[in-house]
Amino acid sequence: MTGPRVSLSTSSVYPETAAHAFGWAARLGYDAVEVMVALDKVSQDPAAVRRLSEHHGLPVSAIHAPTLLFTQRVWGTEPWAKLQRSAEMAHEVGAEVVVVHPPFRWQKEYAAGFVDGIAALEESTGIAFAVENMYPWRASQRRGVEMYLPGRDPSTEPYANTVIDLSHAAIAHDDPIAMAERLGDRLRHVHLTDGTGSAKDEHLVPGRGSMDAAGFLRHLVGAGFSGEVVLEINTRRCSTREEREADLRESLEFAREHLAVRA
Repeated sequence: MTGPRVSLSTSSVYPETAAHAFGWAARLGYDAVEVMVALDKVSQDPAAVRRLSEHHGLPVSAIHAPTLLFTQRVWGTEPWAKLQRSAEMAHEVGAEVVVVHPPFRWQKEYAAGFVDGIAALEESTGIAFAVENMYPWRASQRRGVEMYLPGRDPSTEPYANTVIDLSHAAIAHDDPIAMAERLGDRLRHVHLTDGTGSAKDEHLVPGRGSMDAAGFLRHLVGAGFSGEVVLEINTRRCSTREEREADLRESLEFAREHLAVRA
């Protein structure tokens, strides 16, 4: 049996560090690690990440740029400089992809040149900048405010590389299979997780929400998806290491089961 490579996002073990994430990934049998550049100093240090990768024998599948709300001040506040630094880190650790969120609505100048700027960065760096689907910010199930520009759905813009995150699709009430079909071979990266459709970004273990994560993975296999599948789940409520290990193991087994195809 074979299938796409399955990685673990370092965010999946928060509040543990990127160093812990490499240890978990190696112990449980993940194929690679996606490093989210966050408040953890190890995640911001390319040399430290490279040493972890070499020590555990696990490649780095992607660098997640610090473009989240809580990482707005990581590596400074100038967004293009942060993306350039993310590309440099990707080169240093051997990753081919940088994951990036679209600009917030208040970042008007950044947003105005975002589509062309991403294309220019890909050209100048040789790194794929995969733009992730996002969601409205909702005060209720009925009303939402679009907080991302030029938009939350990457299939509406001519990005060469994109990401589908199932938790984000759940909040937006988007159909991830339909989005994948619109994207075609521009879908480079998947954040495998789950959600119930609430206003919270839940990042559940896949299979515990309502997004039919199994059907989505089977669709990817049938469509010949050759990108990266990254488990990005929330384990911060786990009260013991045993609980965290169970969630990380269940997620990996779920991915392998539904991605497997006969060689």
